[in-house]
Amino acid sequence: MNVTVVGASGETGRSIIDGLLGSSTDFKVTAIVRPASINKPAVQKIKSRGVSIIALELVNTHEELVKVLTGQDVVVVALEPFDLEPHFALASAAKEAGVKRYIPSAFGSSCPPAGVMMLRELKERVINHIKKIYLPYTVIDVGMWYQIAIPRLPSGKIDYALTYSSDQVAEDGERASSVTDLRDIGKYVARIITDERTLNQYVFAYNEVWTQNQIWDHLEKISGEKIPRTSVSSEEIKATIVDRQTKYNEGAKSYQDLLGFVVPQYFYSEWHREDNLPERAKYLGYLTTKDLYPDFEYIKFETFFDELIKGSGVPVYAKNN
Repeated sequence: MNVTVVGASGETGRSIIDGLLGSSTDFKVTAIVRPASINKPAVQKIKSRGVSIIALELVNTHEELVKVLTGQDVVVVALEPFDLEPHFALASAAKEAGVKRYIPSAFGSSCPPAGVMMLRELKERVINHIKKIYLPYTVIDVGMWYQIAIPRLPSGKIDYALTYSSDQVAEDGERASSVTDLRDIGKYVARIITDERTLNQYVFAYNEVWTQNQIWDHLEKISGEKIPRTSVSSEEIKATIVDRQTKYNEGAKSYQDLLGFVVPQYFYSEWHREDNLPERAKYLGYLTTKDLYPDFEYIKFETFFDELIKGSGVPVYAKNN
């Protein structure tokens, strides 16, 4: 099966590459990268593993994109959704090239299509374009990564692995969310893209469901430390979102300004609203990997905790990755 990955050098993209290359299915993998990135260590590392590398800009290169995608069974996109033009260009080229299945860049938490998270609304615009041109698709969402779902310890012992942390508790900490190890995402993708049941469907791939209190309690148990629990009410987080989005709309449009209200929106959706639960995903029309692949062997959240304490955790979005 011929599979092209776009965004292969990012965190999600690398997991997808790992999952494809480690699968028992014979995937012939190609990665499309920007010409400016062709000599980056992350790209060269992928190339050394047998992945074909094609350097090509995604915008205003329709004919070249169609040529590159012709003969590909699956295209998997793992790009940030902030700039939609490359996403529209890829989907349109994939349709003309006859790609059999297109995986748009979702890979987030379960969430209603509008009115909750701006990032979800951007992704849904791409999905709507895909449906408008009748391009065969599968939308894959993966819940919250283990790697960003835990708080820091007062001692700083696990700071080495926490580029981002989750240090506040929604209300009383009893709200739950689905969590997944970043390393498992690619394994899920490898299963999903070979499954005819998932064609033209939304799939929710997740490992476990935890409350924030359960996360704090377990980390306290294995570390021997007491972790502060700073509660944030729904009213407080909604006020933060409104304030920061207003500033963004009024012209404060740096990347940090954007994250300033996108991150609270995630927190509000995943914890306060509990959008990111299997039963909520099913309501929204998702199939779940628990139902599809009951034999799937995933990394347990407790195993990830143990890795952090032992010093073998790996930070995400680290500059040296």
